[in-house]
Amino acid sequence: MPRAPRPEDRFTFGLWTVGWQARDPFGDATRPPLDPVETVHRLAELGAYGVTFHDDDLLAVGSDRDTELARFREALDATGLAVPMVTTNLFTHPVFKDGAFTSNDRSVRRYALRKVMRNLDVAAELGAETYVFWGGREGSETDAAKDVRAALDRYREGLDLLASYCEDQGYGLRFALEPKPNEPRGDILLPTIGHALAFISTLEHADRVGLNPEVGHEQMAGLSFVHGVAQALWHDKLFHIDLNGQHGPKFDQDLVFGHGDLLSAFFLVDLLEHGGPGGGPAYDGPRHFDYKPMRTEDVAGVWRSAADNMSTYLLLAERAAAYRADPEVQQALVTSGVADLAVPTLADGETAADLLADRSAFEDFDADAAGQRGYAFGHLDQLAVEHLLGAR
Repeated sequence: MPRAPRPEDRFTFGLWTVGWQARDPFGDATRPPLDPVETVHRLAELGAYGVTFHDDDLLAVGSDRDTELARFREALDATGLAVPMVTTNLFTHPVFKDGAFTSNDRSVRRYALRKVMRNLDVAAELGAETYVFWGGREGSETDAAKDVRAALDRYREGLDLLASYCEDQGYGLRFALEPKPNEPRGDILLPTIGHALAFISTLEHADRVGLNPEVGHEQMAGLSFVHGVAQALWHDKLFHIDLNGQHGPKFDQDLVFGHGDLLSAFFLVDLLEHGGPGGGPAYDGPRHFDYKPMRTEDVAGVWRSAADNMSTYLLLAERAAAYRADPEVQQALVTSGVADLAVPTLADGETAADLLADRSAFEDFDADAAGQRGYAFGHLDQLAVEHLLGAR
């Protein structure tokens, strides 16, 4: 068994995760609603660091905002839980059926911006560091419905305005875009990490905009989440991360972290904790679990599954540390030349002319002999499996 979670592990959960009533497109809710105040206390008891929310999770339309916010703040003060991230629900209400920032209806776009602005005020008031934007309705089901170039203009316009608003108000919030390929829209704008990175480069305040990638979302597109996170780190744009489980390119399953591609989850934790073969922490932000307790679970099962997320992460962190410390793994890394990739291909000061003059690089290079080299990558994977299974 792993050690118990501690606040310094920086594990966080959204109110919408444990609070999901298990309503789906084919069935009604199987669980009663949870009071956000109860959620704060229960997460604190489990050893979590923080709690996150959409505006509507905490401050539902028609509720007394001041009263609900005061109750929530009292629970935070009593437990010591932080609010590292906040986001806005721009997808549930029918008004957002054609998107929020990219709706064909200008009045809807203006309403969406105002909805976010009032929640940015709440986020800043509660000390949040990151503000996530998931554009779940920003897309279409038919290519005839949306001028994608104009939609990206409006998306950029909205984010530029909101970033300027934060600067004017003195808010230190960083924005994090959350890519997803589809569901609920047939095709969602900014569907992958790569799309989002390219879009960020066009923003007026690109320095304060990064990513909040999610395991299941990238795997829904058939992509490697470990590769995507590594690229986000390479760009210094991993501002936040959503952890869960997924079985390949299905609908968004939001399983408990690790309850899907376990080997990928192992290498993801290894990356987050160790930063690759050279060591050193790669990511120091919250480990946020964006999952949904199974529809078949009762309330007790909800809290058990929340604990399971943290337990699985800690187990994988232990296994990853043992994997990195294993002499056989270290030797296999040498054999595979993993660390050699960090050596620049050109020597210090070497030019294209120097490379052309080096006969050993081409004319005298024995490509046939080099092609016989074995890299033993399969052995590295097998060693990882053995560590995962407790055989080492």
